[in-house]
Amino acid sequence: MARRRTKSLVRQMAPDSRFGSEVVTKFINTMMWDGKKSTATTIFNDAMDLIKEKTGAEGIETFDKALENVKPQIEVKSRRVGGVTYQVPIEVYPMRKQSLAIRWIIGAARSRNGKSMAQKLSSELLDAAENNGGAIKKKEEVKRMAEANRAFSHYAW
Repeated sequence: MARRRTKSLVRQMAPDSRFGSEVVTKFINTMMWDGKKSTATTIFNDAMDLIKEKTGAEGIETFDKALENVKPQIEVKSRRVGGVTYQVPIEVYPMRKQSLAIRWIIGAARSRNGKSMAQKLSSELLDAAENNGGAIKKKEEVKRMAEANRAFSHYAW
């Protein structure tokens, strides 16, 4: 019998009012600090405006492209076998891909040097759309770790 319960229901989110996207809502909720959703929404919308100003293309298109570029295909999980812990490479499920990509983009944007969060976020999204930046570096690091531990893939169950 399984030790963990399986999720029975995935929570539905209301789509964003400006872009009509649930992914944008999830991104804003992840970016939010101390329950200040209006501040997070303003930062995101300002970043989209900055992207449109810099590139001429719609900001949401750049956002979608950046998110697709950052999504990992494979990651490592710790498995304990006979007193030894192995880093076992496993395939990433679609919802986790999205969550990891959002977290990595926000983390990379926060660690950037810049004047405001909107500027840092727009720069990170533009870099991620072009396969550069901190979030892409994190994705490549995770992929390298999985490739290095490919010998333990038979422990994935």
